[in-house]
Amino acid sequence: MPSKEIKKEILSLTDEEIVEKVQSEDQEFYNYLMERYQSRLLRYANNLVKDEHRAKDIVQEAFTRAFINLNGFNPRKKFSSWIYRIVHNEALNILKKYRKELPMLPEFDFESSENLEKDFSQKEITRAIEKCLSEIPLNYSEPLALFYIEEKTYEEIGDILRIPQGTVATRISRAKLLMQKICQKK
Repeated sequence: MPSKEIKKEILSLTDEEIVEKVQSEDQEFYNYLMERYQSRLLRYANNLVKDEHRAKDIVQEAFTRAFINLNGFNPRKKFSSWIYRIVHNEALNILKKYRKELPMLPEFDFESSENLEKDFSQKEITRAIEKCLSEIPLNYSEPLALFYIEEKTYEEIGDILRIPQGTVATRISRAKLLMQKICQKK
């Protein structure tokens, strides 16, 4: 286990600097990148596939693929955009593979909680947003989720989805209108 000074030093490094350390010094540094991105990538993958277990598999596979292909990473680009793109591709592969399979509904999840009323309200809001998002085509819902949920810039979204920034802006604008129409109906 690293000392506090080493851990503090690692926290101050950029993703790209950590990638350089993985490539030149010690592959164990990759764990720090995984720690930085695990929860965000899980949230993103889950937003795409709407299945927590598959999202975990997608993120695990993405980290593995990224590690294997780390020498192909362009250090002039952002690592975050690169790893999100890998998750994006993995999620699309899963969606194609299991297109006809019916997902298990969240109503069958029986997790216990101490503050049921608060959890219920939050889940209702989340469910309503997810339902509205799920009714929007993926090419609109994905940039919207990346922008508002993942807090990515237009440039990063463009890198992840491999589309121009102008297209990102257009899709987000159209997605907002679609969301508004769908959510107002409900």
